[in-house]
This record gives sequence, C-alpha cells and structure tokens, in this order.
Amino acid sequence: MRSMYRERPDYRVDLLSRTNVMTASADGVLLARSDACLIVDEQDHGLVVYFPRDAVDFSRLEAIGDRSVCPFKGEAVYWRVAGGDGDGVAWSYPEPFPQVARLAGYVAFDQERVDVTIGKGVFTGVRP
Repeated sequence: MRSMYRERPDYRVDLLSRTNVMTASADGVLLARSDACLIVDEQDHGLVVYFPRDAVDFSRLEAIGDRSVCPFKGEAVYWRVAGGDGDGVAWSYPEPFPQVARLAGYVAFDQERVDVTIGKGVFTGVRP
C-alpha cells in the first residue's frame, strides 16, 4: 500500500475541526455523539463527518473483516451495526498516511445508511 500524494500533489483532503454537536444514529439508535468531530472535505467526494473514537458506542457496532485502501488516506477497517449482516456502516483509518495523520483515532459513518446530524457550534472567541 502506498500513498498517491507524490503522483497527485494537487489532490486535496482537508480536515476541518468543528465544535458543532454531531450525532450518528441508525434506526433511531445513537451510535456516536461529539462536539469534537472532524469534517473531511476530500476532492471528488462529499463531506464526511469523523467522530473521535471515544464518542462512538462500540457496544452497538461489531467489527467485520472488510478492509479497503484509499490512495490518499490509507487502509480502512469497518464495523456494521451489532446483530446485523451485510456491509459495514462505519470505518476508520488506524494508521493513515502522514498527510492526513489527524484521522487516526476517528471513525466515520456511511451517511447514506446512518443518519448524521450537525447541530449548533460553539463560538470559541477566535476569528480569522
């Protein structure tokens, strides 16, 4: 597995910290809640919310053996809703490429299969 950043130095994966309270739920069951998420804005993809690992209720998820490789983020591991079958609804990059190292310790959810909400943010007193 190797990064494609050398071949595509123009490719963008922006990691944006947010103070908004965000939740992820499936069939009304809360899977994650945090005000310390990352929004990942990857070129050629939609925005994806990544939750800190400690904000995810892993008692409601089960690991599956699926893995995939993103040429700009690294190797992903997956979870599905506990007791379910089929494909995973959540993933993370345990050892992301250095360019997106902040993704380590965060978990994303498939926003077509899991309801992800973005609530109000908190003003931190800092303006650009």
